[in-house]
Amino acid sequence: MDNLQSAVDTLVHSSNTLFLLTGAVMVLAMHAGFAFLEVGTVRHKNQVNALCKILSDFALSTLAYFFIGYWVAYGVSFLQPASVISADHGYALVKFFFLLTFAAAIPAIISGGIAERARFAPQLCATVLIVAFIYPFFEGLIWNGNFGFQAWLQARFGAGFHDFAGSVVVHAMGGWLALAAVLLLGPRNGRYREGRLVAFAPSNIPFLALGSWILIVGWFGFNVMSAQSLGNVSGLVAVNSLMAMVGGTVAALLVGRNDPGFLHNGPLAGLVAICAGSDLMHPVGALVTGAIAGALFVWCFTAAQNRWKIDDVLGVWPLHGVCGLWGGIACGIFGQTALGGLGGVSLASQLIGSLAGIIVALLGGFAVYALLKTLTGIRLSQEQEYYGADLSIHKIGSTGQD
Repeated sequence: MDNLQSAVDTLVHSSNTLFLLTGAVMVLAMHAGFAFLEVGTVRHKNQVNALCKILSDFALSTLAYFFIGYWVAYGVSFLQPASVISADHGYALVKFFFLLTFAAAIPAIISGGIAERARFAPQLCATVLIVAFIYPFFEGLIWNGNFGFQAWLQARFGAGFHDFAGSVVVHAMGGWLALAAVLLLGPRNGRYREGRLVAFAPSNIPFLALGSWILIVGWFGFNVMSAQSLGNVSGLVAVNSLMAMVGGTVAALLVGRNDPGFLHNGPLAGLVAICAGSDLMHPVGALVTGAIAGALFVWCFTAAQNRWKIDDVLGVWPLHGVCGLWGGIACGIFGQTALGGLGGVSLASQLIGSLAGIIVALLGGFAVYALLKTLTGIRLSQEQEYYGADLSIHKIGSTGQD
């Protein structure tokens, strides 16, 4: 009997490890999506830089999160013998890998907002500071109960802040951090002339679409595998993600008047918004949540570029910041049993938790980028920007000609 129980335990632990590892690999693949979405959106003279930023940011994010960030969020250090950290088939290590891919999404999000005029080395420094300290602080606050924030919400409003897969913890944080960086950088040279927007057309719509599709597919690992074990996996999460993605697509298609850039960001807006409540909502609630997110993205992107003169190249603040904020709030609305959800959420807690994420992101973003702007400068020179980041930083263009 003992041997049978041991075999069952081994099977459970190994299955959970494989399950979470699959999710980690799927989210890792999403970084290719971030890369190609940016490559397709920026001008040709900045395509190489986009690819180099995403890969370099991921590498430094891994180091920052392994040695500092994961400890800040969860109090876990891997500076122990391998025999200790590889127990239970290395599940703890795979959990780190999975959560690392979330953490590394933060600089990948920021990269799209600051494209075409940000210096390379200072941005890598910003990545280290954000992934080591700022993101893990809020991650631990929400997902590990640090500093009693969740306990206070539970006692005061009957439920803590619910963010199943990171609408606020990951996406809103990344989007509002990016907004701080974009505002401190200022618009690209020539983007506004005599107060009017000058169109900088995407360089490659097929690459933009490829990036969107990679992100869409990987997102099901992002959301479904957030269960972190086979025993907790839910088909509701998968179908809600699907419905929100479709809702965002249709809304962006209609509101964006067939524009391919809006169309291919619409599903991403829906997926950003559904992360928080994907385990609680009814699929119809998820559809509405995604549709509102798709429309929000189009409206906010247009207003930011034209009315507010915010030169956010890929629209990461509207996509991740605004739609992530909406996702946190939508969880408190459509997660209620009165609207077909599973319940157990408080709208007040969702509002407070979402606002807390914005405050942490803005304060942290302005602190990091203002510090780097003062110490080293964060923007390419006018000449470097004119020739493009590819030649100015990497000494080669996307066609291989220098």
